[in-house]
Amino acid sequence: MSDLHMATENVLIDERVRGFPPGNPPLPLDKIGKQGWKPYDGRMALPLISLDRQAFSGNVELMMAYVKSLGAEIAPHAKTPMSTALSEALLAAGAWGTTVADIRQAAVLLKAGQRRLILANEIGGAAAARRLAALLGHYPDAELHIFVDSAALVEALRSAWQERADLPPLGLLVEFGAGRAGARSVDAAEAILEAILAVETPALRLTGIAAYEGAAATADAEETMRRIDALMAVTSDFLPKLRARIGDERPLLVTAGGSVFFDLVIARLSAAVAADPGCRLVLRSGAIFFHDHGIYERGLAGLDARGGFSIGGETASAAAAFRPALRVWAEVLSRPEPRLAISGMGMRDVAMDQGLPRPLALYRNGAYLADLVSADVFRLNDQHAFVALADGSDVAVGDVIEYGISHPCTCLDRHAILYGLDPDHSVTTAYLTSFG
Repeated sequence: MSDLHMATENVLIDERVRGFPPGNPPLPLDKIGKQGWKPYDGRMALPLISLDRQAFSGNVELMMAYVKSLGAEIAPHAKTPMSTALSEALLAAGAWGTTVADIRQAAVLLKAGQRRLILANEIGGAAAARRLAALLGHYPDAELHIFVDSAALVEALRSAWQERADLPPLGLLVEFGAGRAGARSVDAAEAILEAILAVETPALRLTGIAAYEGAAATADAEETMRRIDALMAVTSDFLPKLRARIGDERPLLVTAGGSVFFDLVIARLSAAVAADPGCRLVLRSGAIFFHDHGIYERGLAGLDARGGFSIGGETASAAAAFRPALRVWAEVLSRPEPRLAISGMGMRDVAMDQGLPRPLALYRNGAYLADLVSADVFRLNDQHAFVALADGSDVAVGDVIEYGISHPCTCLDRHAILYGLDPDHSVTTAYLTSFG
């Protein structure tokens, strides 16, 4: 167990954290799951966010089986929950490594004892390279691979690594891109490759190719497919060119799949990777393990429409198999109009960039009352949700509404603690997040 994990278990949690019951004495993090709390029983402060542990475990098992059956690996993106405990759970379930989005996130995971990371982003220039070197100087056993899309970054890394002899090897991944960072052409990628090879040392080496297909998505489904196909084609076509420049002995990574289009990544890249015995295909999907009632619900419906989810040669319904694991819980504060309820949850508490939260169920006096099939959130402000109700709806002040969310990545980062629930909705654990 890492020092950080031991330390977080002993962190005292109190009313400064959402969900913690007002007036309750502070508790160590690892004691929260022993109190018998439920989000709707009147004791916990609302709003709060919860994780259906059974749904999460099922999603993990399903995604790991999918990846392994297709001969790929996965390094789940830690930016979704930024919870070292959940990242460790994914590693224990068979993940090849962990993905992070920036140097600070890498620091959190390294301090927690995780050593194989992909930093799936451009980091900046000379100052960022020095910060990365300063971090890795403390972790000589780290295996870190980072995205590179410019000769300027190559030179910055060369300079930072040249100044020190205490750094672990750093893997450089030539990044192709569409809609975000990354080389836009083979010529641009070849220039980056040549810049890397010109400065290579045992501590600074080319280790593969990277891409992020999610940024290629548009509102037009056909255009999205064309853009992703083009990105995957240039990525796969570049692999033999890169291999020819460095010889057959060096292990290489090809990494993409940090979105709901992971099936397209495997379909388009598997042949090129299979043709290179020294190459490994690594997906980076992270939010899929949490799923949602919005963007991922729509994304999995699209995946099913193209028949993209297959395990052991058998096509299955991803939409039916994966289960949304995240909920936000909030009280009804006001019924100012017959068809309107005001709930105590707003932009400070829940994501809205990829769709508004969805009312799922109603609880009263500590017990389930009904599903909310005809209610909709139509607006959020900073601390309120405006919920449209059907005529005669039995929603009262003081009731608790269970909401589904859309886009885990921009919802979880509002919360310091994610409360883990068992099937009866009892809090049985708490996960500390590290969003900074």
